[in-house]
Amino acid sequence: MPDSDSDQQMASVVHRNIESLLERRQSEERNKGVQERVADAITAFTGSMTFVYIHLVLFTGWILVNVGWLPVMKRFDPTLVILAMFASVEAIFLSTFVLISQNRMQAFADRRAELNLHIDLLAEHEVTRIIELLTAIGTKLGVAESMNPELEELRQDVRPEKVLETMDRAEQELKEE
Repeated sequence: MPDSDSDQQMASVVHRNIESLLERRQSEERNKGVQERVADAITAFTGSMTFVYIHLVLFTGWILVNVGWLPVMKRFDPTLVILAMFASVEAIFLSTFVLISQNRMQAFADRRAELNLHIDLLAEHEVTRIIELLTAIGTKLGVAESMNPELEELRQDVRPEKVLETMDRAEQELKEE
């Protein structure tokens, strides 16, 4: 069972990381330009049930008035062509706002993926050095496992460019089959 000191250390590390990530997110939010804020606000609103309800009421009312089932006003679009035009133009603009937001979110996701890759590579390097150190200690103490041939392979640093090249070759070979 972990002692309370290690729990507190872990909690402080986790707390520090959470605070750091929240500060970063808030900083990025503050540094967004007006256009990004507008696109995000429009995307957030159009992705809400309020937006759906408003459209349900407006479109239903428009259709009912223009097919003559709701005689509260004179029919102004009996063929519903104007409604179709409004809906088409709205769809064009809304899809553009969604794409703007998605592009920005993808850029953030790419940055997070790169950060994860850097952290993974650092961790891999650290583990490699730990294996090297433990193998040396094991050899000095005469521990049989320190002579395991697999350790020599594990002591080698991973070269990400070589891994990517191997993945690309394997993918190409699959396509050629």
